[in-house]
Amino acid sequence: MTKTNPHRTTVRAVRKLLPALVTVAAFGAALPAHAADPVVLYTADGLENLYKDVLPAFEKKEGVKVAIVTAGSGEVVNRATIEKDSPKADVLVTLPPFIQQADQAGLLQAYQSANYKNVPAIAKAPGGTWATFVNNYFSFAVNPEVVKTQPKTFADLLHPDYTGKIAYSNPATAGDGMAVIILTTSLMGEDKAFDYLKKLEQSAKFHTKGTGYLDVLLSRNEISVANGDLQMDLDDAANGGLSLKPIFLAAEAGGQPSTFQLPYAIGLIKGGPNQAEGKKLIDYLMSTDVQAKVPDIFGIPGRTDVPLAGKNGAAVKQAIAGVKLIPVDWTQVMAKKADWTTRWKNDVIGDSGKQLEVVKPK
Repeated sequence: MTKTNPHRTTVRAVRKLLPALVTVAAFGAALPAHAADPVVLYTADGLENLYKDVLPAFEKKEGVKVAIVTAGSGEVVNRATIEKDSPKADVLVTLPPFIQQADQAGLLQAYQSANYKNVPAIAKAPGGTWATFVNNYFSFAVNPEVVKTQPKTFADLLHPDYTGKIAYSNPATAGDGMAVIILTTSLMGEDKAFDYLKKLEQSAKFHTKGTGYLDVLLSRNEISVANGDLQMDLDDAANGGLSLKPIFLAAEAGGQPSTFQLPYAIGLIKGGPNQAEGKKLIDYLMSTDVQAKVPDIFGIPGRTDVPLAGKNGAAVKQAIAGVKLIPVDWTQVMAKKADWTTRWKNDVIGDSGKQLEVVKPK
């Protein structure tokens, strides 16, 4: 019997494996030594289709995953507040007055992105802690297949036909919910506004934690009227296949329907785990390429050098035609916000036991 040289066997085995090892080595050289930590985005709901469209290109270019946490405007800020001493997110997108709340609470770090240059001074914080990302308008919405006669005034919502068919988001957790209080107090005065909301509560079915789920409930005919915002409502109707129509209400019969700007604002979270990529993400979302896609989801670009163009841009212009835009003093809103929230819970909700944080089932 011929003896096998163990050394030769080893050499043969190595030679046989060598091409495979070279292939693995070459493949490995093309990959990073380890996957980059994700950049974490806390965002108010409503921009899901925009993120789906633009974030893959960012992830491919930077070699980093964007982890998204979506909730109501107040909820994402509350979460960031709880985590303040050990932040888990890098970038925050939320609505007023919650972006101002985050700024006052010291959650945001000044970052003067070069792409903030064409954002108007009134639409960004002087110190660079936040800037308008997607401009927008507060609105209400109806299911047009169910509501044949569109309400035109706030008083119209008190009609018995709407009993148990109205819902709006909780002002404590949703920017659009707080907007209900902002608009009614602006048009009626504070005391009359809360008297009105108390009457409206008799027709309210419940309140949701965030606003996005209300569009689904409208489309299912579980409710007939809800609050919302123009961008989200138009996007859900056109791209989400939901049966809903945004509307604007007047303070009184014969009056002009009124609303105010309710933009999505963006900021860098102080002490976030991946600030370098967080800054890159802000730069990217505020770039001309991404801003040019904002009208695709019926938003208005935050940058004045990017036009509101295309058929969806035209739809936004048509929806807002003839609607009176009222100014909002966000400093005053911040000063009133806590009292308004308490008053809403005490005077409007009271001991009704009504659900205040209805969420979409998992």
